[in-house]
Amino acid sequence: MKINPKRLVLFLFLISLAILSIDAATRVQADRASTAPLPPMAEKKPKTTKIHGETLVDDYFWLREKENPQVLEHLKAEDAYAQALMKPTEPLQDKLYKEMLSHIKQTDVNVPYRQDGYFYYSRTEEGKQYPIFCRRKGSQTAAEEVILDQNELAKGQKFMSVGAFAPSDDGNLLAFTTDNTGYRQYTLQIKNLKTGELFPERIERVDNVTWATDNKTMFYVTEDAVTKRSDKFFRHVLGTDKNDLIYEEKDELFDLGTGRSRDKAVIILQASSKTSSEVRWLPAGDPQAELKVISARASDHEYDVDHRGDLFYIRTNKGAKNFRVVTAPVADPAEKNWKEFVAHRPAVKVEDVSLFADHAVLSEWENGLEQLEIVDFKTNKRHRIEFPEPVYAAGLSNNQEFKTSVLRYNYQSMVTPSSVFDYDMNTRQATLLKQNEIPGGFDKANYKAERVFATAVDGTKVPMSMVYRRGVKLDGSAPLLLYGYGSYGISIPPTFSSSRLALLDRGVIFVIGHIRGGGELGEEWRDQGRMMKKITTFTDFIACAEHLVKEKYTSKDRLVIQGGSAGGLLVGAVSNMRPDLFKAVIAQVPFVDVINTMLDASLPLTTSEFIEWGNPAEKPAYDYMKQYSPYDNIRKADYPTMLVKVSYNDSQVPYWEGAKFVARLRVTKTDSNPLLLKVNFGAGHGGSSGRYDALKETAFDYAFMLWQMGKAD
Repeated sequence: MKINPKRLVLFLFLISLAILSIDAATRVQADRASTAPLPPMAEKKPKTTKIHGETLVDDYFWLREKENPQVLEHLKAEDAYAQALMKPTEPLQDKLYKEMLSHIKQTDVNVPYRQDGYFYYSRTEEGKQYPIFCRRKGSQTAAEEVILDQNELAKGQKFMSVGAFAPSDDGNLLAFTTDNTGYRQYTLQIKNLKTGELFPERIERVDNVTWATDNKTMFYVTEDAVTKRSDKFFRHVLGTDKNDLIYEEKDELFDLGTGRSRDKAVIILQASSKTSSEVRWLPAGDPQAELKVISARASDHEYDVDHRGDLFYIRTNKGAKNFRVVTAPVADPAEKNWKEFVAHRPAVKVEDVSLFADHAVLSEWENGLEQLEIVDFKTNKRHRIEFPEPVYAAGLSNNQEFKTSVLRYNYQSMVTPSSVFDYDMNTRQATLLKQNEIPGGFDKANYKAERVFATAVDGTKVPMSMVYRRGVKLDGSAPLLLYGYGSYGISIPPTFSSSRLALLDRGVIFVIGHIRGGGELGEEWRDQGRMMKKITTFTDFIACAEHLVKEKYTSKDRLVIQGGSAGGLLVGAVSNMRPDLFKAVIAQVPFVDVINTMLDASLPLTTSEFIEWGNPAEKPAYDYMKQYSPYDNIRKADYPTMLVKVSYNDSQVPYWEGAKFVARLRVTKTDSNPLLLKVNFGAGHGGSSGRYDALKETAFDYAFMLWQMGKAD
C-alpha cells in the first residue's frame, strides 16, 4: 500500500480562453489603461542577502507581509486591474461558463462501492456547489442514508474541502476532516452515524486518519503549524481526552503518512522523503502494540508495504531503478528474508501494488502509458487488462473489499469520458458500470487524440498527448494550448475534460508535454529533470513548442502555454529563456521565487524540497538554481502576454511568489503586452472549492486564452 505524503504540487484543472484579435492586443491594453491604471507600488526598502560572495537584492520582499495593509491594498489593486482589463471579455466568460455547465450532468450519482456491508457513494444536486456523501445498507436498493452533506458544512464559509473520510469497521462512526480556508490545515471530527451527532473531539492540523479494528481507536498524523511538515503520529481512543504521541519524525526531509492494509490486519506508518522511505507497522487488532520497523531508512531507498496472510509485500527500488516487488515474512521482514515476487523490468515502472485475497494488482507505467497487471496467487499467472485506445488514462478506483475477485478501475481518454468498470480477475471480463454523461450534444467521433514526439536538445524523444476537433486545419493557423508540469516524478495522464470542449469546439488544439522531471517514462525520466539536471525540464518543453510550430500544428502567434505550481515554475522559466516562442502564458499559483524560497527554511515545505531542487546554501546548487529561477532571471526583453494567478491562503506556493514575479516584470520588460495578476482571496493552492465557482475561474482563464489566440466569438 503506497501512502503518499504531501508534496509541493497540486494538479490544477487545465486551460482557459478569451476574445479579441491578436493584432488588436496592444491597442486594447492602451484603451483599457485609461479606466484601469496600473496598480501603485509602495516604496519599500529592498532586502539584501549576502550569499557565496554575492549580494542578492529583493526589491519586493515586503510583499510577504501578509498582515500589512499596504500588501492587501496592492493585491486588491492588481486584482481590480486584471478584472478591468478582462471586462470586455465578460460576455464571452458568461457564454463559456454556460457552455461548460451545459456539458455537466448537474444532478448525478457516483457508482457505489462496497465497504463492510454498506454501499457508499456521493451525489450532486443541481444548484449545489458540493457533493453529498451517502450510503445504503446491504444492497444498492436499500434506503439512502445521508452521512455527510458538504453543502451544509460550507454554509457561511468561502471555502470548504473534505479531506479524510473514514468509516469505522462496524459502520457506526465516521472520522472526517475539513478545511475552511484553503490553507490545507484540516480539522478532524468524528460523527456518530447512528444519531447524527458529533463527538466533542476536534483535533487540529490532521493530515490523515485510520481506524483500529476495535471501532474506537484511531491513529492519525498531524503537521507542524509553521512548516506544515507532517511529523507526529498519534493514537486516540474515542471518548477520552488522551492523545498518545507514538512517533515523532525528527528528520526535516521526511513527512509521515498512515493507513491500514486492505485485509484490515496492519496499521502502516510511512516516513517519506523525495528519495527514500521507512515503514513502521503494528497489528490493527492490537492498537496498544509497539511500532516495528520493516526496513531501516537508507539513502536513495524508496519502498512501501502492503500485507496479506503472513507476508508483507514490499515495492522497492533497491537494485531496481523502476521498482520490483518482494515478499517478507511478518515474523522477520528483514532484507535477508526478502523473496522475489515481481522482478525488475527496466522499461516498466511499478507505481503501486494492491493486494486482494487471491490476486495482486500492479499499477504500472510503460512507454508513457498506464497499465494494470493482474497476478493470480493460485496459478502464478499474470495478465494485463486490455484498453481500446492508443492514448488513454487508466487507474484503480475504490476497492475496499479484500475477499473479492472483482477489481474496479477507471478508464478514460482525451475523447472518452471517465468510465467505471468492474473487472472479473478470473474470467477477464470487464463490465461497464457507468460512463459520465456529457450533455450538450457531445459526440466523441467529432474529436481525435494522438501521440506525437518532439526531439530534445540531446536527441531524446519527448512524448506529447494531443486532442483536437476533427476538421481543424493543421497548416499552422490553429490556436494551440500546451500544458506541462515535469516535477517530482509526477505523471500527467491524458484524461478527459468536459470543460475543455469549449476550447476544442473553437478550433483550439490541446497538448500535454510529457517532459522529463515527470514520471511517465519511469524513474530515469524523473531523474533527468531534477536537481542539477532541472533545466532539462525546460528545454524539453521548449522542444515540444518548437516541434508543434515546425510541424504546423500552430504558429508562435497562436501558441499559449499553461502550468501550475511547479508547472508555474516551468512556464516562468521558459518565458525567460524563449519569450519569443509564445503568444501568451498562464501561470497558476507559480513556484517562481526559487532561490529566496529555498533559502528560507521557516517556510512550509522548504526543507523537504532540498532533495528535489537542491539547497542554495550550497554553492553548486545556488549557481545552478540561479540559471533558471524565474524571478531572478527577468530581464529587459519583450515578454508574452501573461496571466499570473495566485491564492491568498495558499500554503504550498505563497501568494507573494506570483505577486513579486509580476511586480518585477512590470518595471523590467520592454513590451506593452498585457500583464495580469489575478488574486483569489478566498481559496488556497487548488483554487475555489465549489464546483460552480471553479467553472467561473476556468471561464476567466479560457476567455484570456481566446483573446490572445485571436478567437473572437
